[in-house]
Amino acid sequence: MLYETFARPVLFRLGGGDPEKAHESTLRALGALAARPGLAGVARSVGGARSAGTTVFGVRFPGPVGVAGGLDKNGVALPAWPALGFGFAEAGTVTWHPQPGNPQPRLFRLRASEGVINRMGFNNLGARALAERLAAWGTLPVPLGISLGKSKITPIEDATGDYLNSLRALYRFGDYFAVNVSSPNTPGLRSLQDAGALGALLGELQREGRSLAGPADPVPLLVKIAPDLSEPAIGELLAVCAEHGVAGVIATNTTLSRDGLAPADRHLATEAGGLSGRPLTARALAVVRFVAKETGGRLPIIGAGGISSAADAVRMFEAGASLVQVYTGLLYRGPGLVRSINRVWARRPEHLRSPAIAEEARR
Repeated sequence: MLYETFARPVLFRLGGGDPEKAHESTLRALGALAARPGLAGVARSVGGARSAGTTVFGVRFPGPVGVAGGLDKNGVALPAWPALGFGFAEAGTVTWHPQPGNPQPRLFRLRASEGVINRMGFNNLGARALAERLAAWGTLPVPLGISLGKSKITPIEDATGDYLNSLRALYRFGDYFAVNVSSPNTPGLRSLQDAGALGALLGELQREGRSLAGPADPVPLLVKIAPDLSEPAIGELLAVCAEHGVAGVIATNTTLSRDGLAPADRHLATEAGGLSGRPLTARALAVVRFVAKETGGRLPIIGAGGISSAADAVRMFEAGASLVQVYTGLLYRGPGLVRSINRVWARRPEHLRSPAIAEEARR
């Protein structure tokens, strides 16, 4: 409540009330925090210590809550996230070529709905710049995921080479890589979820990963899927993932649907872009539940979309998620959201343990 009453109004006024400027200002502040260990300790008291850890797709996570891709695209504040209680962080989505993204304005708060519409368009400094920043930060105390996307200037038929270049540049830094083929804000990108295109892309990425790993195990590869796919389409995508040894899926990305908006926000429904936050809660949960059922609980799932409370996270775990990610919920609820999920996880009964985690424990 303190965050929502006092801190959130201040944050929402940053940048003259422009959501994107406020976001960038907050990241810069967190980056400064990360450089000051004493201040990081203060942040830890706000965000709460991480809960008991878990191992998923061979990676040890000290806590179940991660920073979703898109929040810290360029890795500006990566060392600050563990201080806020996060058990992992995902940088990106990053592209091979630096790109400014779509024209502004491109980020809209839907306050009554506790949602956000964005059409950022993978604005980032490029894979090589991210590699330089990660080298400067050094090893993080939590696992680092890196989300890979396609550059806008790269034709869709050349997408594989774009992803491969980014993978090569960043391979030594990632504890897992997320293949983002589901953002609605890059023209043609979602066509890469089709079975043939996805199979070709994953086959090349897995081959390159094995080559880059040498004698070690390759870094796990995950696929991030859209909430707008039908169940048959998701089933087809999962079959391709199984064929190519994908380590897990992230469910879900933002949605093109405008269902669930509060009346006060309906004037923003015509804004192009992906919707995140509370309006996505039910659909993201349904996709997680379907993926768990379709794979018999054998494929680890990172649940993302509409997680605004510990109860939302519990429902994700019960549906089959091994881990969860937050972004929009953090904006509206603050670091206390991470603390509350960690607390629930730490005292979770056995039925909250997802099938994927149970399978890992039996090995």
